[in-house]
Amino acid sequence: MSDDSSTPRLLVVDDEAEVIPIVERFGRQLGFEVSACHDGKEALARMPTVKPHAVVVDLGLPDVNGIDVLRAIRTADPDCQVILMTGQPTVESAIEAMKLGALDYLGKPLEFARVRAGLTTVLEGLRRRERLLRHDAELAHKFEFYGMVGRSAVMQQLFDDIRRLAPHIRTVLVSGETGTGKELVARALHALSARSTKRFVTLNCSAVVDTLFESELFGHVRGAFTGATDAKAGLFEHATGGTIFLDEVGELPLALQPKLLRAVELGEVQRVGSLEAKQVDVHVIGATNRDLHAEADAGRFRADLYYRLGIIELRLVPLRDRREDIPYLTARFVQDFSTRLGRSITGVSGPAERLLLEAPWRGNIRELRNVLERACILSTSELLTERDITQSLSGAARAHAHRPPEGMPVSLGETPPEDPMLLSTAHKAQIERAIKQAKGNKSEAARLLGVSRRSLYRWIERLNIQ
Repeated sequence: MSDDSSTPRLLVVDDEAEVIPIVERFGRQLGFEVSACHDGKEALARMPTVKPHAVVVDLGLPDVNGIDVLRAIRTADPDCQVILMTGQPTVESAIEAMKLGALDYLGKPLEFARVRAGLTTVLEGLRRRERLLRHDAELAHKFEFYGMVGRSAVMQQLFDDIRRLAPHIRTVLVSGETGTGKELVARALHALSARSTKRFVTLNCSAVVDTLFESELFGHVRGAFTGATDAKAGLFEHATGGTIFLDEVGELPLALQPKLLRAVELGEVQRVGSLEAKQVDVHVIGATNRDLHAEADAGRFRADLYYRLGIIELRLVPLRDRREDIPYLTARFVQDFSTRLGRSITGVSGPAERLLLEAPWRGNIRELRNVLERACILSTSELLTERDITQSLSGAARAHAHRPPEGMPVSLGETPPEDPMLLSTAHKAQIERAIKQAKGNKSEAARLLGVSRRSLYRWIERLNIQ
């Protein structure tokens, strides 16, 4: 099989030898790379190797019922489109096929126009998907700001604040949950300041032993304590002329905070064991996932240091409160991992995107990045599937993502069929009910229906829903 991810692939499954060449001919004429087999078990065994975008399968196979093959394919690869064909069509089997997500249900002898129409629908869906993925990747690049990606209003406001404040501020407090990108904000502030060519020095305050904090920040003289065999400059001296970033500044020992305040306010540091103070010129950016105002009120953090660091405070919102940024972050991360791994991973499928949009993301962007990295490593296809994402999510996130929407039994597919005959009034009523229940919020309506927001918009357009 070709490894060209741009080549659409078709698998034809039928025990009638005369049917396969007919479907093969239409497939090849439309540009499909075609494989064929004569029974259901062989078809399911070849799915992981062929990785078809579409399967045309007979309902009356000798070993496995075509409905069971359809069910297995849709479970293994929800993005694979399946067309059923049968010499004995019944209303019951047609309804069951549509419920399971079949693209079409054809009677034999085959209507050539419908075979071609079904395969053309698959091709058009693949082209739309490629355009959407390319569009997301382009927007991710467009809305990137010093390593951060955000199209949402809150992120655009944050980027504007950074641009406006960076040239003028000496101290900043960046607050937000773990994994929201506080260090990226600090680096952007430094890069846009007049000190951008000077050092940017970082210290993770939660990773330093309490007894070594003072020496780490301010240095020590030779013999100041056991093991101090040489004099050592602290990070403030090392960063002079530039910026020091104190990550998790809320973890600083209370006894050390007055000396930090003096360094921030007066630019004065004193090495451990020295009687002389040194002048430093350093901009200080602190970051915390704690509420330092509450910590100060409780006496666990010095109020004067909090007010000095927090003259300007930039608050980062958690990822769950700006879910509209997830597709662009996803596009950026998948592109990065694809390049690094030497793979041709183009994006995520519709059902996979739905999982990403619905996950709780308690670890925020860092967790999203880790999940996508794991999925890219484990995936065997050019598109991350629902299974890839499910396997990569944590246990709690996986359970949350698979929680059924309340009061909303769903049978919508990610992509509405092109054939108007396959668009039902039941689907239209279901979508209208979800939009009403969500009070017009399309993202919430998509969540209730169990499809991506883009897919919802496609259904709205095809069904002419106002």
